[in-house]
Amino acid sequence: MTTENPSQLTPADIDLSDLRFWARPLKERAEAFAVLRAQPGPAFNTLPKLPFLPQSPGSWALTHHAEVTEASRHPEVFSSEPSATSPADMPRWMDKYFNSMIDMDDPRHAKIRRIVSRAFSPKMLAKAEDDIAHRATRIVDELIEAGGGDFVSQAAARLPVEVICDMLGIPTRHHRRVVELTNIIVGYSDPEYVGATVEYSGGAAKLGRLATLRMLGTVASAGWRLHRLAFQLGRERKGAPTDDLTSALVNANVDGERLSPREFAAFFLLLVVAGNETTRNAIAHGLKLFTEHPDQRELLLADFDGRIAGAVEEIVRFSSPVIFMRRNVTRDYELNGHAYRKGDRVTLFYWSANRDESVFTEPERFDITRSPNPHVGFGGPGPHFCLGANLARREITVMFRELFTRLPDITAGEPDRLMSGFINGYKRLPCTFTPPTTRPRTPA
Repeated sequence: MTTENPSQLTPADIDLSDLRFWARPLKERAEAFAVLRAQPGPAFNTLPKLPFLPQSPGSWALTHHAEVTEASRHPEVFSSEPSATSPADMPRWMDKYFNSMIDMDDPRHAKIRRIVSRAFSPKMLAKAEDDIAHRATRIVDELIEAGGGDFVSQAAARLPVEVICDMLGIPTRHHRRVVELTNIIVGYSDPEYVGATVEYSGGAAKLGRLATLRMLGTVASAGWRLHRLAFQLGRERKGAPTDDLTSALVNANVDGERLSPREFAAFFLLLVVAGNETTRNAIAHGLKLFTEHPDQRELLLADFDGRIAGAVEEIVRFSSPVIFMRRNVTRDYELNGHAYRKGDRVTLFYWSANRDESVFTEPERFDITRSPNPHVGFGGPGPHFCLGANLARREITVMFRELFTRLPDITAGEPDRLMSGFINGYKRLPCTFTPPTTRPRTPA
């Protein structure tokens, strides 16, 4: 991607399959997607051939809000099988770890969602809500005691992982390991997490045989370890149910349907990944956005209860923690004037749809009073809309209430961004604040 003058970019300058594109400043990324949205048809992206992986036929980029929402509403045409989260197909042997309901269509998807929806009942979510405020208070207590530091590890990552682990009944001693393993799974393209460095030759990305093996092995090992934890907890709760989500899932019986052990383990992995990574990145991006836009912070603090709901939606829209999902075309279909053919692949770029000028006025302006705000930060409408969206909204709300009540001047420094075209994440984010004169501690 040419960067000397991003405003003069052409579609030929933009390669969404090149990791170097996703390492560019967010402003340049936004300008590139604006160029793609202005074109009369979708851009097509080829993927480099990687050792041990099936050759991908490439993918059409859906960058408009209307395209993303229509494709989301028609899963019978835009299928999630065989994969929704990877641009290329993974080896079939990895399906046993990562083939969860996010990669399924009906009737398999409907079966699992029916069972899971019962487990995400208002009673279960109310139980979690009662615990979130106490945890947020303790986390901010410890952030104050530390005097600042890395906001991601000390605050943003802790709240969602503690909440989802508590909901699933995962013992505290495993929490840190869960974070490490989910970092590897969503950070599969970041050398820090998988130790596989992408090389570039003649302008093309290249991942050698050894690097590919290292990446696949590291990611598969993380999946296997989470499955092993799931199987262990599932066996315990099958024999001695408690009031946690694991017990609800392994013992659920909806119209005679139950989750198999592998289905439960795959959904367990999906929950700990989605329940940790996406919310933590929304919280981290939120602090960075309020640092860069002090007028919006002042607006929020002037009427926190009246404006926090809109602020949460705007944080999710602007940051779009999940950048894309893939869909696989099952039959010929025309969308936005383009004829797609059976066997085509499309990529739903939520990050771009959330900046569509035809839907959002001044999309690059962070505005917590934006209304309406029909973002697709939790996925598009349809059966794959995020099951945990309301839990995520609650966690973000509670964390910023605690932060801005006790540390109203907390600010973020420059982030260390995740090298990824899938997750818009921060690995580290320094924060500073004026220590409060009184430091109430949560009860032990």
